Amino acid sequence: MSNIFEELESEESIAPTIFKDKRPLDHRWLPDKLVHREDQIRQIAKYWVDVLGGVTPSNVTLYGKTGTGKTAASKFAREQLIDIARKKNVFVKVEYIRCTDYTTEYQVIAELCNRLGRDVPNRGWTKGEVVNAFREIFRPDVFGRKLHLIVILDEIDILLNKDGDGILYTLTRTGNVSVLCISNYLDFKNLIDSRVNSSLNDKEIVFPPYGANQLSDILSERAEVSFNENVLEDDVIPLCSAMAAKEEGDARYALDLLKNAGELAFDEDSDVVTIDHVRRAKDKIEHNKIIEIISTLPLQQQRVLEAILYLTKQKEEISSGKLYDAYTDISKKDAVTYRRIFDFIGELEMLGIISTNTISRGRAKGRTNIIKLQCDETLLETTLFTI
Repeated sequence: MSNIFEELESEESIAPTIFKDKRPLDHRWLPDKLVHREDQIRQIAKYWVDVLGGVTPSNVTLYGKTGTGKTAASKFAREQLIDIARKKNVFVKVEYIRCTDYTTEYQVIAELCNRLGRDVPNRGWTKGEVVNAFREIFRPDVFGRKLHLIVILDEIDILLNKDGDGILYTLTRTGNVSVLCISNYLDFKNLIDSRVNSSLNDKEIVFPPYGANQLSDILSERAEVSFNENVLEDDVIPLCSAMAAKEEGDARYALDLLKNAGELAFDEDSDVVTIDHVRRAKDKIEHNKIIEIISTLPLQQQRVLEAILYLTKQKEEISSGKLYDAYTDISKKDAVTYRRIFDFIGELEMLGIISTNTISRGRAKGRTNIIKLQCDETLLETTLFTI
């Protein structure tokens, strides 16, 4: 029997296909030019340029909603810095750490050690032993050169929620190390102790949401290298861009829409990608997006959602007071304040997971906030209890 993969490859090489190359439709793919983020890349470079003169650069924090180009901009700046450092023979490393993959200080420091040539086990050592091994890396090499290290901590909120701020304290107290944190939340520093915040002393760069026209530019550039000629209907990219602009300018969402629409067309042996494919792609990825949002929320917000789910299943009208009572039952001694719950409710509403409605109870009882789930109960329950 012939190899089925060889057959499929042969068929695709003969028959015209929708796609030329799917890779540029992945948000992790780094183009040669990052449109509409030139200013932010220049700001990162401005804070990092000192390292070329042997000076430890400033710590930096990038803020912005999901899909606003934070990761891409930091990786783009990293490639540019590595290139010029190589030409100038400057001893600098830039290491990217995604905090969904390394969720404790030990794991992050051990991974950095291993990448920088110092073998450290993934478990078994004390924290002190791992930190000492890390700091030894910064002794001058045989040529008298000292390593300068920039650590990019993507989705730092997850690490801080699960393991506290020890990682920032360790990195910022190690000579020749600077940190670039990437956060989806403007208030992420509430998770950091004041002494660590003082040590961080970071420069902040905000990434605003993309507009529909900017998203259209991004998709057009990617489509040119991803799709064969004349397979996209004229309205496909504008529709994807408009839909993503409504999702807080999320470029990842726009790329997912376009890619999924193309895959639907391919699976149906269609010669073109239509706006109907885009609309059906939207329905398909909404399910996956809810899962991703919930699974990457800070722990306390997940507990708030768990409380909302519990009250929803009890068929109760969910007021702020009832929600706080249910939340404290779940969180016990680890619960945050009642006022902080209001911040969480606002953030969850912005993400589209819940809705709130203020209703009047009359002059005696005043106004009450009523909270409702805006996503599927089964999907929420499955996601919360499999994280």
